[in-house]
Amino acid sequence: MTKGTHNYLEDKRNEGILIYVNGDILPRNDATISVFDSGFLLGDGVWEGIRLYNGHLVFLEEHLDRLYKGAKQLAIEVGYNPEELAGLIYKTLAANGMKSGVHIRLIVSRGLKKTPYQHPNANAGSSTIVIIPEYKEADKKTNKTGIRLVTVTTRRGTPDSQDPRLNTLSKLNCIIACIEADKAGADEGIMLDVNGNVSTCNSTNFFIVRAGEVWTSTGQHCLPGVTRQAIINICRDNEIPVYEKDFRIDSVLSADEVFVTGTFAGVIPAIEVDGRVMSNNIRGSLTQRLQKLYTSKLNRMYLKTGPA
Repeated sequence: MTKGTHNYLEDKRNEGILIYVNGDILPRNDATISVFDSGFLLGDGVWEGIRLYNGHLVFLEEHLDRLYKGAKQLAIEVGYNPEELAGLIYKTLAANGMKSGVHIRLIVSRGLKKTPYQHPNANAGSSTIVIIPEYKEADKKTNKTGIRLVTVTTRRGTPDSQDPRLNTLSKLNCIIACIEADKAGADEGIMLDVNGNVSTCNSTNFFIVRAGEVWTSTGQHCLPGVTRQAIINICRDNEIPVYEKDFRIDSVLSADEVFVTGTFAGVIPAIEVDGRVMSNNIRGSLTQRLQKLYTSKLNRMYLKTGPA
C-alpha cells in the first residue's frame, strides 16, 4: 500500500477490472500498449486523475479543460472532443458496472513511433488513449491523523524549461522529489521554486494557515490543481481570507496549520514539517472546517446518482 496522501483501501475487485485502450475495452492483464508508444518511450503525453462519486465524474469539465490545454501546448491531437472523450470514460465505467468509489486515470500520449526518436515527425498515426478505472477509496484515517512533510532539494522548474503547470506523463521532477522525501522518512516533499519560495508538494498542492488566513503559492510553478482551486473558491465563498502569494519555508515552520490538497487526497492535514510538530500534532481547526466544507460542496453538486 502507498503511504501518505494516497493511502487507499485494498479492493480485490481491481483484479478483474476492464481497461479502455484505443477503442477496445480489455481485461486488466490484456490491456497493453506498444513499446513504440510515445508515452512509454519518452513520457510524451498528458493525463488526468478523476473521481467517480455517486455516478458523477467530479469536476469533469475542469479536468478535461486542463488536459486539452496541456495537449494543445504540446501539439498533441487528442482525436476526440471533450464530450466524446467523456463518453469514452462513461462507456468504460458502464462496462465495469461502476457507480461510485472509483478513481480513473485518463492518459493521452502522442501515439506510436516509427522508431524511438523524440521528433513528432517520427510518429505514425493518431494518439493513444488509455482509461484505467479502479475501485479506490481513500483511507479516511489519514484525513484525521495527517501526514509528515520534508523540504526537498529538488526544485520546480520554470515555464521556459519544462513548464511545471503542465500535467504531463514526464513526472521525473516530482518522482525525484518523492524519492528524496521517502528516504528522509516523510510522506511527501515540499518543493521550492527557482526563487526559493514554497511552491507545491510532489503529488499535492500545498497550503498553510496563519492567523486565520489561508496561504498558497502564486501558482506559477505548480500544477493548477482542480482541488486547489476548489479550496480557494470555498474560502472566498465563506469569507475565509485566502492569498496566492510568495512565501518562504520559515513562514511554513511558524504557521498555525499546514494542509495539502489533491483529487484523490481531498484535504489532508500535515502534522509535521522538517521534523517540527505542527498544530500540536493534530488536525487544525480551520483544516477540519475546510474538509467539511469541501465534502458538503461535493454532496450538493453530486447528491443524485448520475449517468454512470
